[in-house]
Amino acid sequence: MCAIPYTRILSSFFDKICGIQRNGKRYRGNLVPLLIQKYGIEVGSPEDGFEFDQIKSFRRFLLFARDTIRWRRPMEPDIHWSAMSGHISTFIVNGGSYDQIFWTEDFNPGMQKVLDAVETPHKVDLKKIPRFNESEGHGPKRAHPVEDYFDDLSMHLMFEIYKKDFQLFRYDFENPANKMPTGEIDLEEIHAKLGD
Repeated sequence: MCAIPYTRILSSFFDKICGIQRNGKRYRGNLVPLLIQKYGIEVGSPEDGFEFDQIKSFRRFLLFARDTIRWRRPMEPDIHWSAMSGHISTFIVNGGSYDQIFWTEDFNPGMQKVLDAVETPHKVDLKKIPRFNESEGHGPKRAHPVEDYFDDLSMHLMFEIYKKDFQLFRYDFENPANKMPTGEIDLEEIHAKLGD
């Protein structure tokens, strides 16, 4: 399963950086204070209604995400904003192969193919399975359309970080507003390019 880099990193920012987790604490404890100090990111708080400049703070977060992925500083990259191609390649490099990879943007049909290929003790009705984020409702709502968060510089950073994701999973790099892929996933290409 893969997800478009633009909405995935935005979701990481709002859910993991700005949001409050179910336990009432910030994600990874001291991460948010580190981002405030080193990158000038604002995240708001429940007391101020999460009022802050979302676009400016997100773009600073994007610099942080790039630094973790490229230089592993000031910390190792987090699974929530690391490239999907990296996660998928781990399985391939260790001798595995995929029968199918599907997009989260087309979740139900993709997951239905997975369920059709396995036996389950009980029938699974995908429409009845709840979906939720850990901090949904405990943080700021995204105030702008996806494309407003990405100027030329941030799109350049996105390509630097997620080049393989855009290319292998056929996501539209040129248009952050386009959530859907521009072509089919080629499993042979993925195994060839991520297997070395």
